[in-house]
This record gives sequence, C-alpha cells and structure tokens, in this order.
Amino acid sequence: MEYIEIAGAGKPISRLIKGTDYFYHDAYEKAAANMDAFLAIGGNTVDSAHIYCGGQSEEVLGRYMQERGNRNEIVILTKGAHHDQNGPRVNADAIRSDLLTSLERLQTEHVELYALHRDDPNIPVGVILEALNEHIESGKIGAIGASNWTWQRLEEANSYAAANGLKGFTFSSPNLSLAKANEPFWAGCVSADEETLAWHERTKLPLLSWSSQARGFFTGRFTPEVRDNEDLVRVFYSDGNWERLHRAEQLAASKNTTPIQIALAYVLNQPFPTCALIGAQNRAELLSCDEGSRITLTREELDWLDLGSQVKPSV
Repeated sequence: MEYIEIAGAGKPISRLIKGTDYFYHDAYEKAAANMDAFLAIGGNTVDSAHIYCGGQSEEVLGRYMQERGNRNEIVILTKGAHHDQNGPRVNADAIRSDLLTSLERLQTEHVELYALHRDDPNIPVGVILEALNEHIESGKIGAIGASNWTWQRLEEANSYAAANGLKGFTFSSPNLSLAKANEPFWAGCVSADEETLAWHERTKLPLLSWSSQARGFFTGRFTPEVRDNEDLVRVFYSDGNWERLHRAEQLAASKNTTPIQIALAYVLNQPFPTCALIGAQNRAELLSCDEGSRITLTREELDWLDLGSQVKPSV
C-alpha cells in the first residue's frame, strides 16, 4: 500500500480509503471483517460522515475500534455540515454540533481529517474557516478539507487563511473518475473537471475521490441497452463514457488486468496526490482494488483513456 501526506493529519494516509456507508449495527460482523481485511493489506484511512446510515456508520466504526483496541492505527475522515430538509447548514453552530456528535459516536477525542460535506456559497469563506480553526486549536480536528467544493471556493478560502493567519484546507474530496458525470449524483455534489484537475496539478492539493470507480460503470455489467440502474443511466451513460469504457477494456487486456482496475489506476496516477474512496464490501473486491492501486499509467495513457488522444500508447 502506498501513502500520501496531508498537512495537519499527523499520520500517513493510505491511497485506498475504506468507505463505510453500509456500516449498520445489524451487519456489524460484516463491517468488522471488512475492516480487518482492509487493515491487513495496509489500508489505514476510513471515510465516514455525520449523515451516513443515520449515524450508525460512525457508531459501528467507534465500536470496532474500541473492541479491537486499534484507534491509533486508523486515520478517520469524517464529514459534517450537510444540508437538511431546511436547506444549507454550513455555519459555526452546525459544524460544532455535527463534530461533537461524530466524536461521541466514534468514541474518540479527535479525528485526523474533517471535511465539510457540502458548501454554501452564500456564506463567506472567512466565517467558515474561523469556525473550523476553533476546533483545530482545541485538538478535535487535525486537518480540514472540503467535500464538493469548487476549486474557486477552495482557492478563495486558502487565500483568506494565508492572509489571516489561519489553517486552510489541506485536502479536497470531489468526485473524480474515468467516467465523467453528466450531472451531479446528488444536489450540491461536485465532480472534478479539466479546470479542477489543472488547479490541483498547480497547487498539489491532495484530492480524495469519492465514487472513484464510477459506481461500478467499468465492471462489465453495464451496456447502453442495460438501463435498470436509473442513477447510473442519468449520471454516466454517454457516448464519451462508452468510449472510455472501450479504451479501458483495451488497455486492461494489454496489461493483463481488468477495466475497473484501470479505472481505479486512472484516479491514482494523476500528476498530484490522490486517494480513492472505495466501496469494496468483500475480500475479492478489496483485493481487486489493492491490485488496481499498484498499476502504473503514463501521462500518455491517462490522456488516451480520457479521450485526449486518438492514438493508443504502446505498452
């Protein structure tokens, strides 16, 4: 397993990050077994959120760490300030409430990585950063980041932090995958476009991608005629993405691997630090991700996969 550094986290961050949005109390043994397997391959970073599974995701993770006695081996990424039925909640009170609740559920006094789950462009970045810095200073948060913020808002926030002696965002977590989204999966979600990737390459700000494998688009289960998954059809069905799938299949054949492993390698071979949030729920899926994380792709292969070139690079 490879690792990256994120300023403020205090621990190395595994390139594969374990998703926990299926961690429920009535499936605790499955979650615990998945965590054991993830740690066994060298993974150490786990993604959760205040809203996942109605709070059970964090509670199950907290129980697991207490029972195994391995809190110090794990890097926790959790998120808060998601909107509710009344609208956006990116404000100091919501951040404080969600963070304290998350810490209680996780049975820990701090998290290494804390991200805002959504943005509210109507709130000045200074107000948000002042609130987050309060919790950094108290030791409850190591590094702060943003999930589903545009690169423009991230740049504005970090410029404000630099000018005012505050800690800025040291990671971002949008969607990045080989398949390009036609529209957001959920309202307020952000997918990395060409401008976003160019900004990350300039700044070297780490990107932690959710839906890094496009929710199974590259597994071979989907074709233009198979339309039973409405979300996948809405978000990823396009002529461009079918061509990307075709190219991933070609490259996989030449490298003796699989298209979905090529899709994962696309995320992990960007010219700036990246990690991939993975949804592996059994050992076979986890080992597939582990193998995919070891594939090296050249800049030319990345460009060809993403339709930037018509000439397939030689392998």
